[in-house]
Amino acid sequence: MEEQRETLQRIISTLANKNDEIHNFIDMLNQTIQNVQINSSNAISELVDEFDGLYSILDEMKGSMSSTIQQEQARKIHVLRNQLSQCSSALESSEELLELAAQSLDIKDPVKFSEAARQIKDRVTMASAFRISLKPEVSDSMTHLMVDFTQERHALQSVKFLPVPKAPVIDLAACLVIDNCITVSWRMPEEDSRVDHFVLEYRKTNFDGFARVKDEQSWELIDYIKATEYTLSGLKFDTKYVNVRVRACNKAVAGEYSDPVTLETKAFVFNLDNTSSHLNLKVEDSYVEWEPTGGKGQEKVKGKENKCSGASPKRASVGGKAIVKGSRDRFAGESYTVLGNSAIESGQHYWEVRAQKDCKSYSVGVAYKTLGKYDQLGKTNTSWCIHVNNWLQNTFAAKHNNKTKTLDIPVPDRLGVHCNFDGGQLTFYNAASKVPLYTFRIKFTQPLLPAFMIWCGGLAVSTGLQVPSAVRTLQKSENGLSGSTGSLNNIAQ
Repeated sequence: MEEQRETLQRIISTLANKNDEIHNFIDMLNQTIQNVQINSSNAISELVDEFDGLYSILDEMKGSMSSTIQQEQARKIHVLRNQLSQCSSALESSEELLELAAQSLDIKDPVKFSEAARQIKDRVTMASAFRISLKPEVSDSMTHLMVDFTQERHALQSVKFLPVPKAPVIDLAACLVIDNCITVSWRMPEEDSRVDHFVLEYRKTNFDGFARVKDEQSWELIDYIKATEYTLSGLKFDTKYVNVRVRACNKAVAGEYSDPVTLETKAFVFNLDNTSSHLNLKVEDSYVEWEPTGGKGQEKVKGKENKCSGASPKRASVGGKAIVKGSRDRFAGESYTVLGNSAIESGQHYWEVRAQKDCKSYSVGVAYKTLGKYDQLGKTNTSWCIHVNNWLQNTFAAKHNNKTKTLDIPVPDRLGVHCNFDGGQLTFYNAASKVPLYTFRIKFTQPLLPAFMIWCGGLAVSTGLQVPSAVRTLQKSENGLSGSTGSLNNIAQ
């Protein structure tokens, strides 16, 4: 009976998962239908605009060329009319001279006849009729302004839809996820010299199956990529996966997207738990600040200088009516502590911490969930930390079980924390240079929580970070040997 019930439960779970996939696929199909309708309407609109633009160009060319023909017509007519006027004037003068010459033939007086003949001869010599050209100065041909649209007509008749680049293929084996960077590599299915650039899109997701239509983040776009590889850098890995897709573009049109690939972006993500922090701490998701009034007095702006009362952590008072912040009482007394809200139970994890420049005292480390209400980090056998003190005298030390190891090195601007739970190592780094500062070695027996203590200052925590490759390499090369590991490691064991 129980075996059958378990089998039935597995069947029900399988069917439920399959139904969820089908529902999601139906949503995707409906979205695709809607996109087809929208994109088709846009394509028709763009086509009409292109043809209207072509018609406009042809009409403009037609008007311009017609104007040229009309101007040539006017020029030729003007020239021919001038020539016609000159010929008409010459003909009139010649006819008068002809009539005069005919009349001179009737003169009987030899002297007068001789004088008349001489005058007629002189006038004939100077007559315009003998000096004008009897050939038209311009021809009546207009063939030099004829057009032949044979090639253009053939070109228009051969107009087709633009060749769309084919979808690229993402080379999953060549893609790399490391140091909060994602390198994506792809290739074209066949050589295409018309490809001008590529567009890469990515989005974060917590699903490793079909892309969800509902409740998905929007795609982030990287445009004008000339190579077939691109690295997304400086990412915060606050989801389990990242979807990536690529498409090729020529000078005129973008092609189809590649099949999206899903890359795992596993990293340790946590927020500071404001429900269990000390009452004198003002806590946001990734920032904690000490407040002497317990939040009842003036509000502080993150990053601004804290106005401390001057009392050291050992002398600060927490009791009384001045401190009221809900019902928080996880930590009290001198334990100005806040924990992360995600536990570490296995694997390797990394986060970074930056303190305000005027911060007087703070600790960064890990603790078991059993850390006592009044316990300070590093002073019990349930917590391990790096402690920085800038009050009265400057100290930089590793602390565990109320034992201190002074670190004779400069305090970095950012601390990196690497917890190798299974390997039993907790190492602190200069986050900028990845130089190790100190390593605790212990076989952890309970889940760990990131832990922070702050007095007179503020701490900013960066999560969603992968274990840096430099840290992994150093850990392998050291193989448990560290110049900064001493008596505290034995005590930690």
